[in-house]
Amino acid sequence: MTDATTTSSQSTSPFGSVIQWLLRNHIWVFLALTIVVFSLASPYFLTVKNMSNILTQGAFIGILAIGMTMVMIDGEIDLSVGAILALACALSIGLQPVIGSWPAVFVGLLSGAALGFVNGTLVALSGMHSFIVTLGALIGIRGLVFVYTGENALMVEDFAYTEIAEVYLGPLSLTAMLFIALALFFQWILSSTRHGRETYAVGDNIEAAHDAGINVKRHKIINFTLCGTLAAVCGILLSMRLGTAEPNAGKVWELWTIIAVVLGGTRLQGGYGSMWMTIGGVFTLAVLRNGLRLLNTPNYVELMVMGAVLILALVLDKALNHRGDH
Repeated sequence: MTDATTTSSQSTSPFGSVIQWLLRNHIWVFLALTIVVFSLASPYFLTVKNMSNILTQGAFIGILAIGMTMVMIDGEIDLSVGAILALACALSIGLQPVIGSWPAVFVGLLSGAALGFVNGTLVALSGMHSFIVTLGALIGIRGLVFVYTGENALMVEDFAYTEIAEVYLGPLSLTAMLFIALALFFQWILSSTRHGRETYAVGDNIEAAHDAGINVKRHKIINFTLCGTLAAVCGILLSMRLGTAEPNAGKVWELWTIIAVVLGGTRLQGGYGSMWMTIGGVFTLAVLRNGLRLLNTPNYVELMVMGAVLILALVLDKALNHRGDH
């Protein structure tokens, strides 16, 4: 039997198929192992209350990760999502005494869409790398938040506003339900719409995308606008849950978001990723952070673990060199 025949028979065998599935879905395997480890390490980990906390905590980063996934499949990155979150959070609370709760929420949402549009326009038209553009946006927007809040926390006056965050369906909070719904919707966009196909095409080979007639500049502007809008949604939900808006809200959340998306297998260079895998990355990150805190792990150890996990994810992604279906 030739080598080619042997390879073919191995790849089509049930065992080979299982191995391939495990490699393609490694994040879910890692998530399952992490849950088992923390379940054995702490008697409080698998309680309904803690599982609900994990779902909610993960959902905030998850909503940011949805927009980040769209941008990163395009081969770009957005470092300003944490700052946009903070601005939307501040506006949705700070404007309530002036224009009312829901108009203030709309302004907060609009601010995220507008800033995402500006980021996308600068990236698309200037030719500058999105890392530089959004790093500048992060600094500038965060400064704007400090100016708007006067460097103080803003407090909600309408307590009916915060009651919205207390809506639960079983263990699922409103934030968790919204995250899951948005992730499924954007997975449908990626897998079943022209915009989704163009997202993969742009990230995989931008010159080929140009040649295929895709308006790459417009496409990137749309995805950055979506990313900014989702960051604002996250900020508004955070304001409902906490009842306050602090100028440091969402600080370094952009890093946690990137870690979650990369854990899910989305390529930093673009062209590969899915919301399904991003969900796995988000909840893996949430389980790790929650489990380490239950074990009273010092903050610096948590950061070391997260850094090691990110490096492991990058090494694994490089080793597997995914080129399969999206």
